[in-house]
Amino acid sequence: MIRKSIGLLTLSLVLLTSACKKESAADIITSSDMEVVAAAKALEGKFPIVKLDKEVHDFGTINEGDKVETEFIVTNAGEVDLIISDAKGSCGCTVPKPPKDPIKPGASAPIKVSFDSNGKPGAQEKTVTLTTNTENGHETFKIKANVTPKAGISATTK
Repeated sequence: MIRKSIGLLTLSLVLLTSACKKESAADIITSSDMEVVAAAKALEGKFPIVKLDKEVHDFGTINEGDKVETEFIVTNAGEVDLIISDAKGSCGCTVPKPPKDPIKPGASAPIKVSFDSNGKPGAQEKTVTLTTNTENGHETFKIKANVTPKAGISATTK
């Protein structure tokens, strides 16, 4: 009951603001307003659902010092916009680049992930964590690589 009241209050504020300015809704609704509406819908029990084209990407064997990149495709299988507010790799060598705009229901977008193998000889497995407006608030996926050490250096897992 409280969730519906919050959602209705939020929607009422957006509508009242538009009435005061005597502008059309299309002229005054901003992307932050859309995020509020998406959050209100989530409070009503509707959430975006993340579907990834793969859970793990294996770069195979690469040479230490190589910088490699892959792309994960995220699809919103839910009923409200998917918002990715943050993306982090489990170490500084793994850098994700998520889409900045919300992903509409049924739509897809790429998340590029780069891995810098410099100083990372041996078997590597890194996790990418997305902070989202999904029901549990986060999603994860992984990259892997077997990094061949530079000549004269022994391989260790870091």
